[in-house]
Amino acid sequence: MAHITVSVEYGIHSLLWLVGQEERPMSSRELAELGGISPSFLAKIFPKLEKAGIVRASEGVRGGYLLARPPKDISFLAIVDAIDGEKPLFDCREVRVQCPLFGKDPPTWATRGTCAIHAAMLRAEKSMRDALRSQSLADVAQTLGRKAPAEFWTDVTEWLDDKDEMRTRKPAPARRRKNGPELKRRRAP
Repeated sequence: MAHITVSVEYGIHSLLWLVGQEERPMSSRELAELGGISPSFLAKIFPKLEKAGIVRASEGVRGGYLLARPPKDISFLAIVDAIDGEKPLFDCREVRVQCPLFGKDPPTWATRGTCAIHAAMLRAEKSMRDALRSQSLADVAQTLGRKAPAEFWTDVTEWLDDKDEMRTRKPAPARRRKNGPELKRRRAP
């Protein structure tokens, strides 16, 4: 049976950091660090979100990802489908036609219409997809915004400012020793 993967959870958490960052792109490495996620794992998720038009990439020293449209226009269903692909919740194997009493030719009454079990699963899948379609990134961001104290958002902004400063700081020129190899200055971590 298909299910929603952890990639979707990581993707949604990472997208939440982009809400309200209309002018400040964030790299996948920064997003991974904020979420405690493997940067290489997250780097595989964001191209899928970009292809689906959920995020857009900006290049350059201060490059990274931004939301491609307003958070209220990004449904959880769009995120799930972008990351995991549109796949059914249930994969019917038509077990109903495999009864040994039927032999090689099951009767029409056994095969007519959609399998009752499959029909129940289709209704469940429709309900789930409708619920995901009605939930937007803005809805969850608003809930998070109410839960977190203002100091938290100040800390996030300061953390991002520090990251920006480190990204744009020019490395110091290398110095040469007399009769020896170049010494390179180390930047503080």
